[in-house]
Amino acid sequence: MSRDGLRKACMATVAPPVTQNSTSKRGPTAMVFMNMGGPATTDEVGGFLSRLFSDGDLIPLGRLQNYLGPLISRRRTPKIQKQYAEIGGGSPIRKWSEYQCEEMCRILDQISPETAPHKPYVAFRYANPLTEHMYEQLLKDGFGNGKGGRAVAFTQYPQYSCSTTGSSLNELWKWRNRLEGKRANGEMHPPGALTWSVIDRWPTHPGLVEAFAKNIEDQLATYPKEKQKDVVLLFSAHSLPMSVVNRGDPYPAEVAATVYAVMSRLKFSNPYRLCWQSQVGPSAWLGAQTSDTVREYVARGQTDIVLVPIAFTSDHIETLYEIDKEVMHEDAQGNAGVKRAESLNGSPIFIRALADLAKAHLDSGESCSRQMGLRCQGCKSERCLEQKRFFAGEHAYTSSTFVR
Repeated sequence: MSRDGLRKACMATVAPPVTQNSTSKRGPTAMVFMNMGGPATTDEVGGFLSRLFSDGDLIPLGRLQNYLGPLISRRRTPKIQKQYAEIGGGSPIRKWSEYQCEEMCRILDQISPETAPHKPYVAFRYANPLTEHMYEQLLKDGFGNGKGGRAVAFTQYPQYSCSTTGSSLNELWKWRNRLEGKRANGEMHPPGALTWSVIDRWPTHPGLVEAFAKNIEDQLATYPKEKQKDVVLLFSAHSLPMSVVNRGDPYPAEVAATVYAVMSRLKFSNPYRLCWQSQVGPSAWLGAQTSDTVREYVARGQTDIVLVPIAFTSDHIETLYEIDKEVMHEDAQGNAGVKRAESLNGSPIFIRALADLAKAHLDSGESCSRQMGLRCQGCKSERCLEQKRFFAGEHAYTSSTFVR
């Protein structure tokens, strides 16, 4: 692959080489959006699924993970390829992630000039641009590799889960060690290595809540005025295996916190429920399922429903296919009263929220939240423990080097 091709495959926007401290005492700053990602074409579906089902943090399959993961992905690939074909031939998540990150950095340059310029990068867990490619691009652009500099890993999962944000951070930590060296002579931070901090959760950020509430209000306004107060708001989030939930994963509680914050902003104007989607395989997953819920409500005569994708920051297959095609048309039997609130996508309210959140983090001097350092009650993962120790250990460097 050519240098230009590699740049295009590996990052959100081609960033010119940077010189540390060329703009100000605390800049430039790499802003790295972390997300699951999605195949850009149907040809990429197989590789995407193979990485996804091989990730024991997301879908724990035990000692046979390396065998079962690829086997399941091969069997599911033709079906999933058809689904992506029906939503335009690929996932739009990269387009939206790049746009959101670029726009956020543009705002950050204005409201946080002391940490400017802010350089946008995207690191996906299962699709291009993969974490290792993003990290390689950071090094090529003048960060790390003996030159130091700062990078912020900004999860695009507002609600923390070990299977999503935790998995992405495990992957980032792995490639940091491979590309910038493990602890040298017991040193946590070799000289000239990138200093990382993490925005690891933001389930009730006021800007996020406002963006969700505004999209809900816009959809409610499409119903006759006399019906609006009786429309059921059905919040839908990606489910988790119950083995992960029972281990103590904070995700269900944080999703519920987002829902409650949004309903508080709406002054509890409508009846509402939280349900869960995207279960895979025969093992027990967190419910009630979104599809079952819609079928039950429609059968009972409740045909005015607004579905709200509450754990997603942009459209992808879970919204465009699972909700729009399977739930709204099949489970709801095409009932016109069952609708979906717009995803956050290019919402100016949402993008401003991202910038405000990032600025607060940059100003704080914190390397991660206090919550991130606390392991799940049933966690036995040494990798998770070491990753948490690493990012928490970055605090001294973040505070002393980048905060005045």
